[in-house]
Amino acid sequence: MGNLFNLNPLEVPLIANPGEPPELPKGMGYCSLSHCKDAIILVWHEKKIGIDIERLDRDFNYAKLAKKYFFKSNISNTTSEACKNTILNQWCAVEAAIKWDNGKLAEDIKEWQYSENDKILLHKKKKLKLKFTQINLYKWTISLAYKDTSRFIPKIICSSKMV
Repeated sequence: MGNLFNLNPLEVPLIANPGEPPELPKGMGYCSLSHCKDAIILVWHEKKIGIDIERLDRDFNYAKLAKKYFFKSNISNTTSEACKNTILNQWCAVEAAIKWDNGKLAEDIKEWQYSENDKILLHKKKKLKLKFTQINLYKWTISLAYKDTSRFIPKIICSSKMV
């Protein structure tokens, strides 16, 4: 971020209190941070943004997550690879939206509706509508959540493997 602001990296006025999202002072834009067991990603934009990264091979109970939070009808074959990928992508996009909104995962996960075809996330109670972009990069899926804007080009500041 030092290069972005033409500052010594140690002089970037990033506010990063434990348990809270990172913040920059007013007028310096917005950043969002995510990590998984072997990667970390930081994104910056002049407008509010949320990001999440997950491993494509993440092992968790896809069927239980889908039934509890994402799908109201019965799901056939929740063990299929395609279904697991859909659920993981939805999870990743919703987490990015929660970060955009400075929300709480436990409180907000049920409120977000995911439309893969339209690339839209809707928060039912707050009447928020966000766009999202999703990419697979090597062994990760990455989601960006943002307000609809025609000129949205995020800058991924740091994307690095953890050893």
